[in-house]
Amino acid sequence: MTKELKQKIIDVCDKKIAQKGDNVGVSFYAFFANKNDNPELLMEAATWWIQTHQLNHFEKAVKIKALVK
Repeated sequence: MTKELKQKIIDVCDKKIAQKGDNVGVSFYAFFANKNDNPELLMEAATWWIQTHQLNHFEKAVKIKALVK
């Protein structure tokens, strides 16, 4: 996973946790704008999420952050 994607995931998870608490869930789409302006990065996230870790569509942000670190 690229350094850029790792940082993006951590930043989004931190923001979601700060807003809604430790129980907040995220999907890999949470790391991207509604506009698909970086398909390579989106596919990298999807591959990491779905193929590498076989995660559910929604997972706890604290779990995702821990996996990235």
